[in-house]
Amino acid sequence: MNNGKRILIIGNFLSSSGLNKTVCEDLASQLRGAGWGVLTTSRYPNRFRRLADMLWTVWRTRNQYAIAQVDVFSGPAFLWAEAVCWLLKRLRKPYVLTLRGGNLPSFTRRWPGRVRQLLTSASAVTTPSRYLQEQMADYRSDLILLPNPIDISAYSFCPRINPKPSVVWLRAFHAIYNPSLAAKTIARLRDDFPEIHLTMVGPDKGDGSFAAFEATVRELGLEENVHCPGRVSKGDVPDWLNRGDIFLNTTNVDNTPVSVIEAMACGLCIVSTNAGGVPYLLENECDALLVPSNDPQAMADAIRRILTEPGLAERLSRNARAKAEQFDWSVVLPQWEAILTNAVGLTFLPESST
Repeated sequence: MNNGKRILIIGNFLSSSGLNKTVCEDLASQLRGAGWGVLTTSRYPNRFRRLADMLWTVWRTRNQYAIAQVDVFSGPAFLWAEAVCWLLKRLRKPYVLTLRGGNLPSFTRRWPGRVRQLLTSASAVTTPSRYLQEQMADYRSDLILLPNPIDISAYSFCPRINPKPSVVWLRAFHAIYNPSLAAKTIARLRDDFPEIHLTMVGPDKGDGSFAAFEATVRELGLEENVHCPGRVSKGDVPDWLNRGDIFLNTTNVDNTPVSVIEAMACGLCIVSTNAGGVPYLLENECDALLVPSNDPQAMADAIRRILTEPGLAERLSRNARAKAEQFDWSVVLPQWEAILTNAVGLTFLPESST
């Protein structure tokens, strides 16, 4: 291995704690497969222990990596990125930042100086969405668009020509993802489609959203129409998605959700709120139907159109798959390697020469 192909990836590696696998975990796996030496931090669910582990790993392994990649979110997590990058600078380690949080634009308006200072300190800054690329351009003009990738071969495609009222939701139960909107939407369709069924896939983030969702289901009398399997493994996601024909994305805040890209790869008909970066990912009436946030009637009307309007489902399904193919790791990984190589100032030699 070339001595320069050594990276420390700093983000939330929490799948071992029962949460969904993150993009940074997939990036670590893909880079290892491409011949990089990869270190990661952190896997601790407790946020303060996670910060301590990040800082300790940056220091303890300082002679084992040539470059670092740091995920950047808004809120308290932004402080984590600031602290980690402060230490990386003291160690004279180049680093690449990746903007992850859909709330970053509003956070930046409150703390413009802090955000500009962090972004300009990095060798490069990537973002998975055109939304963040545009919203954050005033703080660093050369943001690099790198979409959240998937392994397209893992997602079998089935065009939805005659869709059934089988609906899938895939996200963590958290307030920003507004899971109760899914139940309220189904309630508005049950009279016309008594067999309608909603599968809610994802872990409980512990903020009360799951309990609120269960209460909404009981209040609306949807117990026979809703199934919540909880968290499922990454490898099982395609199977769960393909149990439905329509995918709901109910979020109030969003960037470039991998769950939506996964549903597109399977050919589900997407109905989503138009929050944050979603309109930059999905084109209304082409590969999805977009509705206002927190509007169960508009979301129900969109589902009704998919179930009753001739040709609509097949058009959405085929166009969604075609767009998802642009997000394959075979397309995105070489771009990552080029950015990291340029940032660390390396010229990689053939393995036989090292």
